[in-house]
Amino acid sequence: MKIKKILVSQPKPENDKSPYFEFAEKNNLKVDFRPFIKVEGVEGKEFRQKRININDHTAVIFTSRTAIDHFFRICEELRVNVPDTMKYFCVSESVALYLQKYIVYRKRKIFFGNNNFKNLVEQDIVKHSSEKFLLPLSDIHKPEIPRVLDKNKIKYSKAIMYRTVSSDLSDLSDVNYDILVFYSPSGIRSLFHNFPEFEQNNTKIACFGPATARAVKKAGLKLDIHAPTTETPSMTMALDKYVREFNRNNNKK
Repeated sequence: MKIKKILVSQPKPENDKSPYFEFAEKNNLKVDFRPFIKVEGVEGKEFRQKRININDHTAVIFTSRTAIDHFFRICEELRVNVPDTMKYFCVSESVALYLQKYIVYRKRKIFFGNNNFKNLVEQDIVKHSSEKFLLPLSDIHKPEIPRVLDKNKIKYSKAIMYRTVSSDLSDLSDVNYDILVFYSPSGIRSLFHNFPEFEQNNTKIACFGPATARAVKKAGLKLDIHAPTTETPSMTMALDKYVREFNRNNNKK
């Protein structure tokens, strides 16, 4: 038996130069993409019940582009006029630049980090600790985010503005793959939400990141491929190494 079909639990890359396409061609594989999770916005009416007044805040912390989208969506639904004096603190420059979709970038006070939330807090947010921060998040988020803010005694309101939910994967019930690739614990939860009787059997499980690895093992699955490592810092590198060795060893079987 050789590995021929792989399912990646993420949307198909928009860029044709994605390393997944090169990996598939190099190894003569079929690689399909299917997001196992999706984001749903919390309705303005429900958010209002949380009694979080956006106008009481002088700064917003953004950890993703999705957070930006849902912050401005909620503001529009609740008819909140975001003042020009609002300060924005973003986890990375790319997230900060995404603000141009909603505001005149050059006229606002915008700060961004190097894709490390702890550094953003310690280097920028602490210097503005007198601000009252709003933190838009998903219901499923890294516990490190509020923990770092609490540790630095930052005044903030955690605002759940969107949810991460399982996608409907019922059309995959009769489709078999040699490898399933996961990037988040939510993907593992979605797998069992859609297929409660799922049995791994000969299917290989690949995952990215320690949290996803823990979710795989907690679900009672065998983890076959793990990234990042020193030798294979990306998921495609880890898959390439595993597939080449597996197929070579099973070439004569």
